[in-house]
Amino acid sequence: MTPHFGLIIVGDEILSGKRADKHMPKAIELLAARGLSLSYADYVGDNPARLTATLQRAFASGDVVFSCGGIGATPDDHTRQCAGAALGRELALHEGAAALIRERMQDVAREQGAAYEPERADNLHRLNMGVFPQGAEIIPNPYNKIPGFSCLGEGGGRVHFVPGFPVMAWPMMEWALDHYYQDHFHSAPQVERSVIVFGAMESSLTPLMEQIEQSHRGLRVFSLPSVDHPQYGRHIELGVKGPKDLVPAGWSSLLQGLHSIGANLGPELVRSL
Repeated sequence: MTPHFGLIIVGDEILSGKRADKHMPKAIELLAARGLSLSYADYVGDNPARLTATLQRAFASGDVVFSCGGIGATPDDHTRQCAGAALGRELALHEGAAALIRERMQDVAREQGAAYEPERADNLHRLNMGVFPQGAEIIPNPYNKIPGFSCLGEGGGRVHFVPGFPVMAWPMMEWALDHYYQDHFHSAPQVERSVIVFGAMESSLTPLMEQIEQSHRGLRVFSLPSVDHPQYGRHIELGVKGPKDLVPAGWSSLLQGLHSIGANLGPELVRSL
């Protein structure tokens, strides 16, 4: 069965508007390129209790969830600690992560023409970025080698933790998708078919929508009203979406129902999900 995919965006700067989230559009793009789709997204500030509760739900969900942000080692980075609390596991320095962080510090020292001092206080502090919940697996970071990590919860939910920086997070998300979920790529193609309906009220279309969902299990019917569309003006986009092999029958029933009530129909739209 293809898993559901979720997204957690962490950071006060997103909720305050200081920075705009770019992760959700990219996650949708990365998933769609592999025949997958995003089921939900949560936005959480730098509040440890709220973040822990959010991660507990993710680990218990049985879903695949990407968590972006808060895995650094500054006082406002709480994600690693909250992941441990959500899992009920102790944190420990991951040997593989420590090796990569030390390698990065050596690279920086070499670039600066300075000697690498492993026992210097700031270098020791940087190792905190490799302190993960016990049992974590690392996610390679092609940008600067500082890894992210993945954890599997008892409820079957797997959360992949990546930095908040898009230049790091996006290739790390791609790696996790390609490393863990290739068997699910394009395994259940989804299609969406819809039609522009002019001059109708959603309330008058609701009985037909309910009938389609009851008669065609596995499909979802959607209604997307617009009052000021630049091309179609006031209208409703009405459609069905779901597995490619189920959509044609549901779509036929929807069109028949619309014709039977004398709906004024415009262009038809098709989209692969």
